[in-house]
Amino acid sequence: MPLNVSLVSADGEVWAGEASLVVARTVIGEIGIMVGHEPFLGVLAAGEVRITETSGAKIIANAQDGFVSMEGDQLTVVAGNARIIS
Repeated sequence: MPLNVSLVSADGEVWAGEASLVVARTVIGEIGIMVGHEPFLGVLAAGEVRITETSGAKIIANAQDGFVSMEGDQLTVVAGNARIIS
């Protein structure tokens, strides 16, 4: 079962899909989230959000000013500003 990931900025959805791993920078450090991670709510720090899709493809986004929320198999990254950089 993959993670259902949604990366959203103030302008709308930046990326959504299934992933096996997401690494995000929070104000207390980087966190890696995989399927089965316990519920989590963290304050997003400026930096990269690295997404590994279930196919193995890598998505890198620059994000800042928001939060990261994990509940069940749904991971949501909400940022005031976010864009895909590769």
